[in-house]
Amino acid sequence: MTRILFFLTALLLPAAAMIAAEPAPQRYDFSKRASEIDPRTREHPEIDFVFKDAKGKAMDLQHAAVDTRVPSRGKLVIWLMDYNAGLFDHIAGYGMHGIQVSYANRWFGKLKIENDDGKAVGNVRLEAATGEDFSPLVIIPKPDSIMERSLQFVKWLAKENPPGKWEQFLTADGNGLRWDKVILAGISHGSTTAARFAIYQKVDRVVMFSGPRDNTEDWQGLPSATPANRYFGFSHVLDGGWVGYHYCRSWQLLKMNDYGPIINVDEAKPPYGNTRRLITNCDVKNDAKRAHGTVVPGGAANKDATGKYIHEDVWKYLFTQPVEETGTKVPADPDCKMEQRK
Repeated sequence: MTRILFFLTALLLPAAAMIAAEPAPQRYDFSKRASEIDPRTREHPEIDFVFKDAKGKAMDLQHAAVDTRVPSRGKLVIWLMDYNAGLFDHIAGYGMHGIQVSYANRWFGKLKIENDDGKAVGNVRLEAATGEDFSPLVIIPKPDSIMERSLQFVKWLAKENPPGKWEQFLTADGNGLRWDKVILAGISHGSTTAARFAIYQKVDRVVMFSGPRDNTEDWQGLPSATPANRYFGFSHVLDGGWVGYHYCRSWQLLKMNDYGPIINVDEAKPPYGNTRRLITNCDVKNDAKRAHGTVVPGGAANKDATGKYIHEDVWKYLFTQPVEETGTKVPADPDCKMEQRK
């Protein structure tokens, strides 16, 4: 009998040891420079795409977060703008993985575009996203693109953070991302690049805050690899991009009106008629700059008397509402100025 017990104990010990070694579910946060992850990365000072600024601050620092205490939705959010800690808190809280990648997003205002055919700016965005030669105005190789930097970051995270299960977002051969599991998101120019990339590459969803811009371009109307019901937008009515008809124009070119009217979230409740076009007129003290940033978590966002963000339900809707549930098609808005080229 003693021998039998000893044998059973010996069999069970390795399994028990493995269970004990598993870390407790927790929130994980990472910061890592792209140039440290991938030695192929390069600086492109001509478009202000550098590793450090004049003060020595790292400009290629990337961030990631996942909370293993929350049931996973199996989605990877790629944020295309400066890191927003509050937004990543929400992304992790929804059971999603999130990364913010360094990419060439400082070129706007620096490039001279002559004889624009309506797609020149979009082609710069697409080259920054893919590293492919889409524009003669920039030279952004693959290791410095959104696609490759996202891939290398996820591969690094898969090794550094096994409990996070980042490998689920890699293809079987490990040479690409599972774009069908990716949510592209951004604000302002970040949301614009997200939309341009999603037209080229099919993704799970696109979440566009204060965007898309490019009001004199027409790439928004190109045939899209990502179906129109997977684009979601949210902006403030005092934002200069809304006042100037940039956003409503892009939304219509992206055919988002096929899935419902523009809904003011301050006068409605989720699921907002399952529309894809959301606006707010919350109090921003008539400050257009604050209006631009109030649609995401942070210092510009509105809170109620208890200190809770007033747009919590909106953010959850934008990232988690089933894409199959859609609103009813409505005609294009005749008050939206569609022709803005000089």
